[in-house]
Amino acid sequence: MSQLLAADGESFEAPGVADFWQPLVGDGAFAITRPMVVMALSVVLIGGLLLLVARRLSTVPGKAQFIVEGGYGFVRNGIARDVIGSHDFRRFVPLLFTLFVLILVNNLFGVVPFVQYPTFSRIGFAAALTAVVLVTFHVVGIRRKGVGAYFRGLVPGGLPGWIVPFMFFLELVTVFITRPLTLGMRLFANMFAGHLLLLVFILGGEYLLLHGEGLTRLASIPAFGLGIVMTFFEILVQFLQAYVFVLLSAFYIAGALADEH
Repeated sequence: MSQLLAADGESFEAPGVADFWQPLVGDGAFAITRPMVVMALSVVLIGGLLLLVARRLSTVPGKAQFIVEGGYGFVRNGIARDVIGSHDFRRFVPLLFTLFVLILVNNLFGVVPFVQYPTFSRIGFAAALTAVVLVTFHVVGIRRKGVGAYFRGLVPGGLPGWIVPFMFFLELVTVFITRPLTLGMRLFANMFAGHLLLLVFILGGEYLLLHGEGLTRLASIPAFGLGIVMTFFEILVQFLQAYVFVLLSAFYIAGALADEH
């Protein structure tokens, strides 16, 4: 862990991986951790908002109804229908909308005061959502085509016979390892790295302001300034990561339903 020695002899320890492990009750594999509480909080907030809006639907929408309908329309029309197709998209809208809202809210929690923890900076949460997507697109593909036809469809037609086993193996690796791995890792890595960068700028600025002397304290000003700039940039990344995760999930589902994938 890198250190910065101040004039008063105290040193700054940059935040690292260990700072993301924050058990609140207990310890070890069965501990109740801060991201678990944040995830539970997000589920309660999202569920409460959707129930409230559903009970107060009106022809002229209020702010809450406008936001919910805008988000639902964005996922339904901008992702599900455009990617999966008008024939099959409706049954996947609840899944895609749930994924989008859950990821977006938990990502934004990384910059919300008093919460300030992006849940998906812990890889287990990203892996759980990825497992849901993985099971979904394989199950819908097998139900549509049957087990044999689904796996035969992994290999493009017209290839020489000797190359088919190699292509089949490569496609198996792609659909069972590469796709889920990149889907989950992308979300986790962006949330982890982005939050770590914010911590470095903000905690570093605080350290320089409280422990620096003379002109050294002035260095805290650009540190805080960069922290603010990076916070707005992080909000953009948080939205984009929710969008990319759901978009790729829709592409995988569409590929499983297609005649050849």
